[in-house]
Formats: sequence, structure tokens, C-alpha cells
Amino acid sequence: MFSEKTLWLLLAIFSLNVAIALASDPDPIQDFCIPNPRFGAIKTAHAMHTILPCKNASEATIDDFVFSGMKATGNFSDTGLAVISASPTNFPGLNTLGMSFARADIEVGGINPPHFHPRATELVHVVQGKVYLGFVDSSNRVFARILEQGEVMVLPRGLVHFMMNVGDEPATLFGSFNSQNPGIQKITSAVFGSGIDEELLQKAFGLSSKQIGTMRKKFDPKTAR
Repeated sequence: MFSEKTLWLLLAIFSLNVAIALASDPDPIQDFCIPNPRFGAIKTAHAMHTILPCKNASEATIDDFVFSGMKATGNFSDTGLAVISASPTNFPGLNTLGMSFARADIEVGGINPPHFHPRATELVHVVQGKVYLGFVDSSNRVFARILEQGEVMVLPRGLVHFMMNVGDEPATLFGSFNSQNPGIQKITSAVFGSGIDEELLQKAFGLSSKQIGTMRKKFDPKTAR
């Protein structure tokens, strides 16, 4: 028989293992699962994962496992950023494998504003250019440096991170995520584009009503022109 102390220790270890198991996408239970276009996505009870029902494995082709959408640069935003993402919605072979991918191009002086991914750690590889890249931990400590071609940086899950092209040529980066649906929360949009009470924003940031209105016009999709 186990002692009471031993039982509590085993229970703690079991609870930790369960917590770790729920911290990422579930493991696949078949070789692959190519989404069946006849069905929509099914939300699980945890609302953390989106399951795309599989079609018959015999219907899969090599085209399901190859994505050609990153051969060219995407459309640039007003911050000088162009992003092309690969997820099960446009790259069927990724479904249930717990990963996704993205290409980011940044114009000279352009930025990828502070944001975070609530469901994934990101691994960034600088393919071309010179980029100031970093993240902020929960104690507000900044981990950042200039990365050059060939260097790789890991951005821990759920932490705010950012990028800026500090070179004299366009920069290209590739990012991989350990979730097929990492999610993205842009800080400025979350604060000024979500309808938070204006008085709270004034007190939190020391901004006037006019300044907050300007920020909302820029970041709120309902009012942005």
C-alpha cells in the first residue's frame, strides 16, 4: 500500500501531466487527415482546437501535402508588413498535425507591431535581411537583438513579440508554430479596436478623448476608413 504522502505525490505528478497534455494540439490518431470540403469546422468542448473532418484517405493526393503559396511576397500593410499564412484551411495536409507556418516580408523601416499568439510558440528564421526581433516576458523584461540572414529565434507561447526591418534591403522571415491554429492578438487593435470604455483608456494611458478617438479611427475596423 502507498503512504498518504506518496499518494499525494503521485496525484500531483498525474495532474501536471494532464496539464501538459492539454497545453498543445492533440496528437493525431491516424497517418493524416485531409479535410473534407463538404463539412465545416467542428469546435471541440475546449473551444481551443478546430477540427476539420477528414475525407477518405484513399482520396488524398500529393497536392494535399504541398503548399506553393509562399513563393512570392504577399500584399503589404501600412506598416510595411506582408504576411502569408499556411494552415489547414489552405494547406490541407497540416490538419491534425499540430503545426502551421507563415512567411513575413518587411519593407525597409517596416514593422510587425507588438502582438502575441495565445496557442503557440513561434520559431522565426531570417531568410534575408537584418531584423530587430524580440519578446517581452511576464516581468516586462525585453529579450531582443538584431538578427541577420540564417539566424533563428524562438518566441515563447503567449508572450508579446515584435519585429522591425533595420537593414537597407527588404527582409524575409519564415515562422513555424506548434499549433494548427495559433491565433493572433494585436495589442493596438485589442486596446483601441475592441470597444473598451473610453474613460478607462484615458486613465490607463493618460490620453485625451481626442487622442483616443484618433487611435480608434486607426485601429477599430468599424470606424477605420
